[in-house]
Amino acid sequence: MQLGVKNIETSLDIIYNLEQIAQNDPQKHWEIIEMLTIFVRNNSPYLPQEKSKGNLKTKIRTDIQAALTVIARINVEKDAKNQLLDLSNTDMQGVNLDGANLAGANLYQVNLAGANLKGANLSGTILSASNLAEANLSGANLTGSILNAANLCGANLHQANLHRANLFLANLHYTNLSGAKLDQANLRDANLYETDIQQAKYLDFKHMKSGDIL
Repeated sequence: MQLGVKNIETSLDIIYNLEQIAQNDPQKHWEIIEMLTIFVRNNSPYLPQEKSKGNLKTKIRTDIQAALTVIARINVEKDAKNQLLDLSNTDMQGVNLDGANLAGANLYQVNLAGANLKGANLSGTILSASNLAEANLSGANLTGSILNAANLCGANLHQANLHRANLFLANLHYTNLSGAKLDQANLRDANLYETDIQQAKYLDFKHMKSGDIL
């Protein structure tokens, strides 16, 4: 089976057939995940914000959503630990990955604006330079995640776990941090303008410098 066909219905059939193969043969997990991630990277490349339409209501292509849904629900916990889920430099604007497991994934410079990542496991995930504007990250696990220079403007991080997360130079303008766990998080030089960071839990001010809260 080969992904990359122009017909969305055919792509969907192949994607769900690949998921069935993965369910029946765990040894093929990574082979199938790599096929799906290559499909996403080739068919939904990242566009710089100045070149994108900038419409948060834009819906992700049906087959791209399907591929990402399958990637997120394949159980790879018993697979080789040195494998890296690579979805870097992709456009996933508006994707629905509610409760998805993307722990340790490479999501460098990904457009996740308006995405639903409620309750997702993003622990140890690389999200540097990614666009998460107005994304729903409520209850998400972002422990140890790397969010350097990420755009979280207007994002919902209600009760998210950001323990030891790196938010250096991140844009947290108008971000909802109510109940978020920020112990040992690095907020150095983050933009916290119009953000009520006092609503966060376990905030460790020693990881901030004077002037970070504007």
